[in-house]
Formats: sequence, structure tokens, C-alpha cells
Amino acid sequence: MGIRFFQANTPGTRNRSICDFNELDVSNQKSKKGPDKSLILSNHRAKGRNNRGVITCRHRGGGHKRLYREIDFRRDKIGIPARVLTVEYDPNRNSRIALIRYADGQKRYILQPKGLRVNDILMSDLNAPILIGNSLPLRNIPLGAEVHNVEFQAGAGGKLARSAGTLVEILAKEGNFVTLRLPSKEIRMVSKNCWATIGQVGNIEAYNIIKGKAGKTRWLGIRPTVRGSVMNPVDHPHGGGEGRAPIGRSRPVTPWGRPALGQLTRKPKKYSSQFIIRKRV
Repeated sequence: MGIRFFQANTPGTRNRSICDFNELDVSNQKSKKGPDKSLILSNHRAKGRNNRGVITCRHRGGGHKRLYREIDFRRDKIGIPARVLTVEYDPNRNSRIALIRYADGQKRYILQPKGLRVNDILMSDLNAPILIGNSLPLRNIPLGAEVHNVEFQAGAGGKLARSAGTLVEILAKEGNFVTLRLPSKEIRMVSKNCWATIGQVGNIEAYNIIKGKAGKTRWLGIRPTVRGSVMNPVDHPHGGGEGRAPIGRSRPVTPWGRPALGQLTRKPKKYSSQFIIRKRV
């Protein structure tokens, strides 16, 4: 992936950058009529409202219309080889997706690992080769390998490291557990029977893109955020005062008075805390 910058012809193009989408040209996207029709679903986006239309999550709304691509996070077609047909853009995530076709004719979307190309052959098997895009249990993956789309519970589908450029490193194996280093630098144990996919998620430069204007954020369905310190006291605990007044409390709080900015939100007695060796930084 590369990044393309705009000439500063308008204020909105000054400092703005986008992906050059070169990896999609390899898959002949110009002649392709959108995503595979059998793998797309209608996607009702709540936009921060509940079933009564009341805003329950602020700063959401608008955005471009999307169709959801059904992604195979389980990789449960065991022992059947698959060939990569295309590499496509997915508006619902910052990583690219790859359309694969199994030997029995079934098509599925998967996350595209870094280095996966069209016409590559993939495999999901207990003893699959350690090649980019292959899926197999953690117990059969060597130490030091980089994986993504890692399961928390065996058979539940991948939950860890699905964002662009993320990876999980295998540190140790002991008993029924495998020790992993997550993208957040957290070190935790996961069952050795959980499956993972070899390689790093592609589109690694997604976080270097500069939106350049407020309208780009609105296209993504994100509404503006107003600081509490510029509100009135009736609207926010930080509001009020003359000029640039301090917070007036011992620590920052949310609009509802709960501690914010640094407050730990993980439950101290959560059942999975016993599997965490080192907390994330």
C-alpha cells in the first residue's frame, strides 16, 4: 500500500492524503462489478440511536451508505485448498479483504494478510504449511511466528488482531495454553486449541492517512465532538466560568459525572484476568 497526497488547490486538499489502492489494481477491480453478490448483506446502522430513536451514543450519525461483506473469521473449511480471486476494498474496516474460492466451488471473504496476492493457494488444516494466509491451531504454529485473526475460544472465530497492520506474536507454550503478545503489548494466555492465521494484516499504512477536512470524518459517520469546558454548567460538569476556566473538580469527569481520562474500566474480578500475565500499557 502507498499513500497519495493532493495538491493544495483547496483548503480541503491541503495536507490531505488517501490510499493509492495499488493492491486493488492487481485484482482487476476496474472491470469488476462491485463485491460478490452472494456474500453481501444489508447493513442497518443504528447511528447511535436505540429502538425508540433516542440518542444513546453521542457523535454518531450520517455517513455514506454501506453494504456489509460477510467475512469468514472461522476458516472452518478444513483440508480444502482455496485460491485467491481478488483483493477488494471493504468500507466496514480499514483492512483489505480477499475473495477466495475453495476447490468445491464455495466462495468466501477473508482478511487479506500482508503479502497475499491473487492466485495464491490457501489452506485451513491441522498441519497446514506455515505460509501467509494459512490457518491452523496455535499448538502447531512455531514460537516467534506472527499471526492474526486469533480466537479467544476454540471454534468461536477470530477476535484478536483483525485491524489493519496488527499482528500477534507467539511467545511460549506450556500445558494447555499458549502465551501471546497482543498488539496492545498485553501478554496473555490462550488455549492451544484456538486457531489463528499466519501473517500480519495488510494495509499497514492505514493509520498514516490524513483526512484533511471535517467532511471526510462526516462521510465515515462521525459527528462533531464539543469540549465540555466550552459548554454551560447545565450541559457539562466542566462548563461555565468566565473565559478559560479550569475544570473546577478534583479530576476530569464525563457529562454524567463519572471519572474520565485515565480511569480503568475493566472489571477487577473479571473471569479472564487470570489469563493475563502483563496488562496492556
